[in-house]
Amino acid sequence: MVSRPARVAILEQLRADGVRYMFGNPGTVEQGFLDELRNFPELEYVLALQEATAVGMADGHARATRTPTVCQLHTGVGLGNGIGMLYQAMRGHAPLVVLVGEAGLRYEAMEAQMAADLVGMAEPVTKWATRVVDPESTLRVLRRAFKVAATPPYGPVLVVLPADVMDRDTSEAAVPTSYPVTDSVPDAETLDRAAGLLAGAERPIVIAGDGVHFAGAEKELGDLAETWGADVWGADWAEVNLPAEHPAYAGQLGHMFGESSRRVTAAADAVLVVGTYTLPEVYPLLDGVFADGAPVVHIDLDTDAIAKNFPVDLGLVADPRRTLAGLTRALGTRMDDASRTRAGEWLRRRTAERERQIADARRPDDGELAPTALPTTAFLRELARRLPEDAMVFDEALTASPDISRHLPPNRPGHWFQTRGGSLGVGIPGALGARLAHPDRTVVGFTGDGGSMYTIQALWTAARHGIGAKFVICNNSSYKLLELNIEEYWRSQSIEAHEQPEIFDLSQPAIDFVGLARSLGVPAVRVEKPDQVEAAVAEALGTDGPFLIDLVTGRGRD
Repeated sequence: MVSRPARVAILEQLRADGVRYMFGNPGTVEQGFLDELRNFPELEYVLALQEATAVGMADGHARATRTPTVCQLHTGVGLGNGIGMLYQAMRGHAPLVVLVGEAGLRYEAMEAQMAADLVGMAEPVTKWATRVVDPESTLRVLRRAFKVAATPPYGPVLVVLPADVMDRDTSEAAVPTSYPVTDSVPDAETLDRAAGLLAGAERPIVIAGDGVHFAGAEKELGDLAETWGADVWGADWAEVNLPAEHPAYAGQLGHMFGESSRRVTAAADAVLVVGTYTLPEVYPLLDGVFADGAPVVHIDLDTDAIAKNFPVDLGLVADPRRTLAGLTRALGTRMDDASRTRAGEWLRRRTAERERQIADARRPDDGELAPTALPTTAFLRELARRLPEDAMVFDEALTASPDISRHLPPNRPGHWFQTRGGSLGVGIPGALGARLAHPDRTVVGFTGDGGSMYTIQALWTAARHGIGAKFVICNNSSYKLLELNIEEYWRSQSIEAHEQPEIFDLSQPAIDFVGLARSLGVPAVRVEKPDQVEAAVAEALGTDGPFLIDLVTGRGRD
C-alpha cells in the first residue's frame, strides 16, 4: 500500500466502510483531516452549530439505519458539549463512531489551552474509548471502533485523533470492517428447559426492550406472546419492538418510579425478559419486583443485561429472533391442554379488545371543537389523515407523547423513534438524521418547547443542507414533565400539594418560535386554535424543505 498521511487514510477507511455523512462542528485541531474532505466528494460533512446537535443528528441517523454513523467533535470543549447526547446514545444503543481531534501527542506534558483527558471524559458515556498513538495503527483502530459500535449491544465509541499523529504517514490498507455474526441460538435441551419453567403459567408476562428491534425479532415476539397467552410490557422501549395495535401489547412499564412497574411485574406468575434489563426506572425498586417463586427467563445478546439487577432462573446469551422462535416451538410442546385453552381465550379476548380500541380511535368525530379549544387533537387528527403510510416519526414530546401515539400509533418497525436516556433536545436533530437516512420519506420530529431550546440551532443545519424534515414543537409554556413528576413526589412523601416551582415556568418571557425558526432559515407557523390546523398541516407537508409548527398544547399558568 502506498504511504500517505494518516489524515488521508482515515477518510479512505470511511469510504471503504460506505460512510455517507459525517456530522460535526469543526475546530482548529481537526482542520488537517477536515481539509482533506475536498478530495472525498462522496462523504458529505453535515455542519452543526453546536456539538449536541451534531451528536443528536448522528444518533437519529444511526437509529434509522442501524449502521455505524460518524460524528466529529472538537477536542475537550466540543466533547464536553456533546456528553449529554452521547449519554442518550449510550442508553439507546446507537452505533456511533465519534472522532475527536486533539492538538498532538507532543504537547501532552504542557497542559496547554484546551488540553483534556478526552478518553477519560468519554469512558462513562461510551461503549469503548481510545486514542490513536501510532499512525500505522490508525485504520486498525478505526475498524475496531466500527466493529465495537455495531456489535450487540450497539453503542457509541470514541476515537481521539492527535493532529501530529494524523500528519504522519501510514501504509495501512483501507478495507471494509469485519463484523461478527451474532445470530446464535441455544440448543434444543436449553430451550426445552426454558419452556419447562414458563409453560404452566396462568398470569405470564413478557418484558421487552429495544434489543428485540435491533435483532429484527418483532414478529417472533408477537408469535410467542400469542402462543403463551402473555401480555407484552415495554422497558427501555424506544423503538417498535411490537406493533402498538398487536393484541399482546399492554403498554410500557413505569419510566420514573419502580412502584408503578411493580403493580405489573409482581402480579405475574412467570416472566420472560428479552432485549432489555430489569428495570430502567429513574427511581427503581431494590427488591420485590417479581412475585416469590415466579420463574424468570432472560434472553439477550447483552451479557451485562442478564441478571444485572435481579437474579434469573435461566439466562440465555443468544439472538432474540431465533431464540424466541425456538422457545415458541418448545412452549407449544410443553404447554398442556389447560394452558393452551387459557392462551387461546386470552388471545380471543385481547384481539376483540384491540379491535374495539382501533375502531374507536379511527371513528370520525362529528363533534365541533370550540374555537377556543386547544388545537392538539385537531392537529393530530389532520396530520394522521394526511401523512403517507411510510412516514417516520421521531417523538420527543414527552407529556404530549400519549396523544401522538393514539393518533399516530407506532406500528411499523423503523418508522417510529422515541427519546430515551433522559437527555432533552434530540427531537429536532434526530429527525434530521432520520431524514438523511431516508430522504424519500416524510419525517416528522416532535419536541417540547423546553426540549427544543437545547438544540434549536439544528434548524439552521436543516436550512443549510436542505433537509426536508418537518418539526412540531408541542408548546405548553412549561417543563410540564417536571410539574407532573413533582406532584408524584409530593404524594410519595406525603407532602401537601402546593404551587409549582416558578423555575418550571417558561412563559416569562414567551419564546417566539416562529420568529426564531425564520431567523434560522426555516419557515414556520403558530397554531393556537383548531381552525388553523388544516392550513398549517397542508403548508408543512406541501413545503419541499424543512418546516416548523409551533403547536400550542397548553396555555401556561394563569
